[in-house]
Amino acid sequence: MTHIEAYQSRLTNANGAVQGLHSGAHIAMGMATAEPPALLGALADMAIRGDIDDIKLWYFHSMDHAGATVLRPDLLGRIRPRCMFLSSIERQLLSTQEPGKKSPIEFVPVAFSDSPRLFEKEVPLDLFVTTVSPMDKHGWFTFGTSNDYSTAAARSAKKLVVEVNPNMPRVFGASLLHISEIDAIVENRAPLAEVHAPDMSPQEARVAATIADMIDDGACLQMGIGALPGAVCALLQDRRDLGIHTELMTPALASLIQCGAVTNQAKTTYRGRSVFTFAMGDKPFYDFLDDNPAMHSAPVNIVNDPRHIAKNRNVVSVNATLQIDLGGACNSEHLMGRQYSGSGGQLDFVRGATASKGGKSIIACQSTACNGTISRIVPRLDGPVTTPRNDTHIVVTEYGSADLKGKSLNQRADALIGLAHPKFRDELANGL
Repeated sequence: MTHIEAYQSRLTNANGAVQGLHSGAHIAMGMATAEPPALLGALADMAIRGDIDDIKLWYFHSMDHAGATVLRPDLLGRIRPRCMFLSSIERQLLSTQEPGKKSPIEFVPVAFSDSPRLFEKEVPLDLFVTTVSPMDKHGWFTFGTSNDYSTAAARSAKKLVVEVNPNMPRVFGASLLHISEIDAIVENRAPLAEVHAPDMSPQEARVAATIADMIDDGACLQMGIGALPGAVCALLQDRRDLGIHTELMTPALASLIQCGAVTNQAKTTYRGRSVFTFAMGDKPFYDFLDDNPAMHSAPVNIVNDPRHIAKNRNVVSVNATLQIDLGGACNSEHLMGRQYSGSGGQLDFVRGATASKGGKSIIACQSTACNGTISRIVPRLDGPVTTPRNDTHIVVTEYGSADLKGKSLNQRADALIGLAHPKFRDELANGL
C-alpha cells in the first residue's frame, strides 16, 4: 500500500473517527493551538447525546476550541477534565462553581517535563486526538506547534486520531509522525488559535528594562508569553549571537531571530537552531515557523530537562510568579485560595539556568496586585511552593533586583523588602 493509499484508507469524518469510544475512557488532547476543533466537537456531540459518560480528559493549557466543546459547563460530569495547567477557560468554569460543591475540574499536579512519562506509564490512554500538519510525499506528518507531551501520548494511546489542518506549520526537529502510526484521519481547514501579548503597564516596563540589562551578547534565552517577556525581547534587538532554548516559542522571540540578534552560534546544543517544545502566537508567526529549518521542535522531556538546559552556557531564564515569601520561595500557580495555573516548566528552567555556566535564573513580578492593594512579597505564601527558596536565584520587581544566592534568611528578607512596594515595607519588616 502506498502512502497515499494508506492515507485514504484512514480518512473519515470527525463523527466516524471517534465512534466506538466507551464510557469511562481516558482521552488526551493536543494542547493550546493543537486542539483539534472538529474532533473535540464530535466528542462533545457524543456527550450531549448521552452516548458517552464519565470520560477522563487529560491535557495542559486549553484554549477556545476546547472551551466551546468538551469544556462546556453543561458537559462537565459526562466529561471530567484532568487538567495539569489551568488557563482562563478553567478559571471561568471554577468562578461559577457553587460553594461547597465538588470542583468539576480535577487538577493534576505534575511538572511539564514529566508529562510524557505520565502518559507512558501512569495513564491508560484509550484515545489521543490532536492537530497535525499535512502529510509529505514520504508519509510523514509533524506535530506542528505542539510537540510537548504529544509524541508520548500519540504512541501510548490505544487509538490515535489526527486532524490534518493545512494551517498547522510543518516544523523541523523530533516532531515526525508516520502514516503507519495513525488509526484515523480527519481533514479540517481551520484558523489556528491566536494569542496576542496584552498591554504593558509602566511597572512591567521598568521590570523589563532591569532584566534586559542583565542579558549580554551570546546569552541563551528562555522566555514565557505576555507583555513582560515581549518587552524584554524588544530591548534586546541590539544584542549579538543570542541563542534560544525555550519551552514556549513566541512572536517576541521570533522577532529576535528576524532582526539578526539571535544566531544560535554560541550554543553548545543544537547550534544554529532555536529549540522549543510548543508555540503560540499569531498567523505571521505560524507562517514563520512553517518549513523553517532553523527552528527545532522536541518533546518537553528533552527541552525542559535541567541537565540538557545546563549544557548551554549563559542561559538566561525569565519566569513570572504570583508571590514570593521573605525566604525567596515562589508561589507561581495558586491565587485567592484556588489553583490559578500550574507549575509548568518553571522549576526545570530555574534549575537548568542556574546550573549553566554563567547562567541566570530570573523570577519577575510587579510588587503589588489588585491595583496596588496587595503585596506580592509576603511573609508566608498562600499556596504551594512552585520554586523552592533553595533554587531561587535573581528576583526582579519595578523597584530593582536581588541576587539571593549565598544570602542568609535575614539578608534575603532585607533584600526582598527592598523590592516590595514602599507602602508595604514597614509592615513586612515588622513581621519578621
